[in-house]
Amino acid sequence: MTDVSAGTRGSGRTSRKGGKGGGNPVSRFFRAVSLFVSQILDELRKVVRPTRSELVNYTIVVIVFVTVIMALVSSIDFGFTKLVLWVFGG
Repeated sequence: MTDVSAGTRGSGRTSRKGGKGGGNPVSRFFRAVSLFVSQILDELRKVVRPTRSELVNYTIVVIVFVTVIMALVSSIDFGFTKLVLWVFGG
């Protein structure tokens, strides 16, 4: 989260209560929501979207990784199942 007290979006005004925001609670709430939304939009402008080839590459990497982890967990589960059946007789 960025500090907005010295930011470029502020109007330069400070309240008499140490800069914690003046006015009634409703106007403070809407000011806070407005600031939150503007910060979200500022961050979304910084997002760099992947190219089509990068997206395909990342998707393949994720699918291969998930498949390997599934195989590992399945083999461990199969081994524990055989071990439990051998110990307790099934």
